[in-house]
Amino acid sequence: MPITANQERAALPGSIALLLALPALLFALITWQVAADGPLVRLDERLSRLLVNPDRCSELLADLGNVQVAVPLLAVALGCVAAGDRRAGTGRWWLPVAAAALLMALVPALVVPLKELMARPGTPAEPPGTGYYPSGHTATAAVAYGSATLLLLPRLGTDLARRALIALCAALVLGTSYGLVRRGYHWPLDVVAGWCLGAVLLSSLWLFLRRTTPADQPRR
Repeated sequence: MPITANQERAALPGSIALLLALPALLFALITWQVAADGPLVRLDERLSRLLVNPDRCSELLADLGNVQVAVPLLAVALGCVAAGDRRAGTGRWWLPVAAAALLMALVPALVVPLKELMARPGTPAEPPGTGYYPSGHTATAAVAYGSATLLLLPRLGTDLARRALIALCAALVLGTSYGLVRRGYHWPLDVVAGWCLGAVLLSSLWLFLRRTTPADQPRR
């Protein structure tokens, strides 16, 4: 028996609160440690020294978080969703696409001031400078690939296709994260903070998409 959107919404508040609270609390903890140069930062620096080993592969993986790579891929996905929903006569077909685009625009609006405020120095593999916390590349990858996945999932016809899309999204985000740390572009905590920020934003988008789905539309 299909589950209706109304039934799903009844179970949403607790799940959404958890989805938003856990990464937000972790982000706050990491930010406090970075600002205070706490023990977590010293552990982070030791871990980075063990992991950094710059090579061409890690550099290419890190590039997956570049705006020039992630945003065009998101734009293609949004274009496909918008075109498909418009052809199908979906009401307010433009709304999910507009929400995902706005979410992507929020990433630099949040990350850039935080970088300026925290002024964290880079790893020894990077030239002297500050502004490495949080990782904008990680947040960009998480939000771009995650938003595309959230919009495309309900439009795929089989469980296999949906699982493959989720696996691809995870591979892109984790590959970006690995490349950033391995190449020495970021400390590990910078990347974890990017995950947290992305998780909060994507949870908000997921909640918005659920609330704007017609109440009588069944879900598999």
